[in-house]
Amino acid sequence: MRFHPVLPAMVLLGAASFLGCRKVPLAPSSPIPAGSIVFRFTKAVRGPVELTLDGARIPVQQLPKGAIILQVKGLTPGKHRFFLTSQREAFSPDMGELDLPAGKGIYQVTLTQRLDSVLYGKPDPLPAAEGLPGVTATLLK
Repeated sequence: MRFHPVLPAMVLLGAASFLGCRKVPLAPSSPIPAGSIVFRFTKAVRGPVELTLDGARIPVQQLPKGAIILQVKGLTPGKHRFFLTSQREAFSPDMGELDLPAGKGIYQVTLTQRLDSVLYGKPDPLPAAEGLPGVTATLLK
């Protein structure tokens, strides 16, 4: 019996894709505190990550080696519009509206893709984020 040369290639490709896939939890491992939103990234983000929430830029505490979670605390119940951006990553969804119920938090899985682009010169520094009273955003491992 003679095998076609494509068959071994398909077997190797299937094994590599199976072993290379990581599972991202679609539900949080512990309950999300009230007034919080947790963005769970599919890949570690190197940052810097910029977050705009309800039209105001929120300062994000960055980690030097990257993170997989962005936790936003101190939000009031109701609808909140967000926009996520970074110089090194692309997010999906990168913007949207979340309805935060009273007494609960939100867990949002965010697809992440690394963008290694070549920039000539240095970008202009962004002004300091003004933030919202009582709202904090932190990148976590």
